[in-house]
Amino acid sequence: MFVQKVWLYLYTGYMFLFVVCVSFVLRALHVFSPALTKKVILKMNERTTMVKNPNFTYDDWGPTFLTDTFIKTASRHMWLSLGQKAFVGEPAPDSPVVTMDKRQSSICNFLKGSRPLLDLFKQLVRDFGDMADFLVVYIEEAHSSDGWAFTNNLQVSKHQSLEDRMAAAQILIKEDPLCPVVVDQMSNSAAMEYGALPERLYVLHKGKVLYKGAMGPWGYKPQEVRSVLEKIK
Repeated sequence: MFVQKVWLYLYTGYMFLFVVCVSFVLRALHVFSPALTKKVILKMNERTTMVKNPNFTYDDWGPTFLTDTFIKTASRHMWLSLGQKAFVGEPAPDSPVVTMDKRQSSICNFLKGSRPLLDLFKQLVRDFGDMADFLVVYIEEAHSSDGWAFTNNLQVSKHQSLEDRMAAAQILIKEDPLCPVVVDQMSNSAAMEYGALPERLYVLHKGKVLYKGAMGPWGYKPQEVRSVLEKIK
């Protein structure tokens, strides 16, 4: 795990410099050619859900990459990720969570025997629900209305209490994720130990991390989860 931790720190430092440089380059480019800036941002995000989401246009989210709030939010996510304890082949952190009926629990309590456990999403649940247990852990809001906000988005402010977080999770539950939903504690222990901000996919198997997806949204690739599950089905 020592080598993995060293790599994590080096990679996080690189990503911080990358984010800062990209933001300032985009700002400079925007002064001379807003149209080209738009093309670059769209190209950067072509593999994310934002480009494909019919509820948003580019003007709702694209210009936010030119703001200080983008750098601040991304930096916070990277800072919290330094607390990661989840690495492939290592024991899965049993991070504390709270169920929607306000019971204290932990992630590993949702492991059943040797069945894989992963978080998200509907098609995977439908296709592999007979051999894997699915869990959504609702964590700190990535695009809060008083933070790195997108226009035309749901108005969810930064969680100030566990009640705020649970209320926000109810919005997710209304979308019927087809699996249990729990919330991270206000200490953000699950988000830190799993490096989950803003989003990340995992497969846990027999108490260990079998698959660790890259940081979302660019590294959010359910098809990789599908490949892992197909191999052990």
